[in-house]
Amino acid sequence: MTKAHAQPSEARSRLISAATRIFYTEGIHSVGIDRIIAEAKVTRATMYRHFPGKDDLIVCYLQEADQALRSQVDAVVAQGSPAPETLRALARSIAEGIRSPGFRGCAFLNAVAEYPDSAHPVHKAVLAHRQWFARTITEVLARIGDAPAEPAARQVVLLRDGAMATGCLSDPEPICETFLQGVEDVLRLRAASR
Repeated sequence: MTKAHAQPSEARSRLISAATRIFYTEGIHSVGIDRIIAEAKVTRATMYRHFPGKDDLIVCYLQEADQALRSQVDAVVAQGSPAPETLRALARSIAEGIRSPGFRGCAFLNAVAEYPDSAHPVHKAVLAHRQWFARTITEVLARIGDAPAEPAARQVVLLRDGAMATGCLSDPEPICETFLQGVEDVLRLRAASR
């Protein structure tokens, strides 16, 4: 981008789009930068003008995925529904993602499995997303019951992680049913803490 408020260039958008599709479906380490350049139909110089290296493109891919999820969550929260309904709507959105064609697990869990070094920028991008998600769930659950919300939020995050990790391994229907039932169980326990 040339100016702070300018739209991303078409070439940059194509690079991000190609990287998103390929990284998500095939993994990150297994895909070379030449493949992304070819699929985005840009030159090597154009790639490096927008992204100094592959790691920069990977972080951008994760930031784009993070922003898309934040937008979905913000739209649900903005409806102003009671907290239990907000959490149910968020859980249904997660289940819909798991049921969607081409689902290959959580982009963030997949990425961190390939980048276990906590000092690596990719790992840090994953942690930033997960901290936001946990904080958001904690804020919703804090509006239900009197007990501290953090333990219940950890349960929801773990339920989500498990559903995302196993949702691409077999029939997603029973996995989603179990996940949604787990969220209902958390809500029932929260309501009982009043």
